Amino acid sequence: MPQEPKAFEQRAQNIILKDRRRLMISGVRHVESFNEECIVLDTELGILVVRGMGIHINKLNVETSELDVEGDICACEYLESGAPQRKGGFFSGLFR
Repeated sequence: MPQEPKAFEQRAQNIILKDRRRLMISGVRHVESFNEECIVLDTELGILVVRGMGIHINKLNVETSELDVEGDICACEYLESGAPQRKGGFFSGLFR
């Protein structure tokens, strides 16, 4: 029996970190929230959290879905989509 081709979107994302000071991300749908220590992004591959100190967004190009960030970058972390929801939702746990 021939298998039917899987119907899924081809999702692409690139993350380029230069000298832990400049971060360029493609595949950004929109910015959920940001401050000098944390940027929460909705990307093609899920929610991405960028943590650091003194970080700021230089440029967000909505036409090409690219984001340019500068500052002291400490971590980039994808949140699991299947993780159980905490009481109060995602943002209440993030900004305690």
